[in-house]
Amino acid sequence: MAVKERPALEGVAAVERGLVLLTSFRHGDGALGLAELAERTGLVKSTIMRLAVSLERFNLLVRMPDGRYQLGSEVVRLNAIYEDSNDLERHIQPVLAKLVVQTKETATFYVRQGDARLCLFRVNSPSTLRLDVHPGMQRPMDGAATAQALRVFEHWPDEQPQVHNLPFYTAGATTAHVASMSVPIIGHGDRLVGALSLAGPAARLTEERARQLNALLLDAGATLSRSLGGDADPIYRVPIALAG
Repeated sequence: MAVKERPALEGVAAVERGLVLLTSFRHGDGALGLAELAERTGLVKSTIMRLAVSLERFNLLVRMPDGRYQLGSEVVRLNAIYEDSNDLERHIQPVLAKLVVQTKETATFYVRQGDARLCLFRVNSPSTLRLDVHPGMQRPMDGAATAQALRVFEHWPDEQPQVHNLPFYTAGATTAHVASMSVPIIGHGDRLVGALSLAGPAARLTEERARQLNALLLDAGATLSRSLGGDADPIYRVPIALAG
């Protein structure tokens, strides 16, 4: 299938400011006051109030009696449509849960979102010593194993990089003393869907232990890719060794 190029058009400034306001809300936020929104967005309070009026009309934002703002019901409706259209959760959650049982480490599914990677689904390790990342949180597209998987295979299969170190493995790349290993997940049309990852304390998820878990993660990645209508075998068939 031919991929259409994005038209070379400029965005609308007012719309972009509205989106900046909406996306300033973070996981765990309740209602936010003008001062907090201004600090997060860099917008002046008068601009925020004008944008909020339009967003309220579409139920994307709600102004509380005390003057603070919270996300509106339309955000919930759009999220439900997104989940229904992708139907990812029913495929991914069982794979994550099985990996946690097998490895005792935290299993996560990430997608790329611009210059960040977004945690969509997660099943925590039974251990109390683990990284505190929740669905909806963003992490940087840095040198971490998950970011590498998302970046290297972003244009698969149009671009087919020669990678000889799957799963990717890193320690301390984003958070000190945390190690992770990750594989790309290929879906319908053999396009990259996201990255499947295991993470844990570097003292526990050492390079040696990661080698022992390679086969489990690769098998889970291949299973999930097939479930999503893709074929990851051409990627996973390369010689397996840890990234340096």
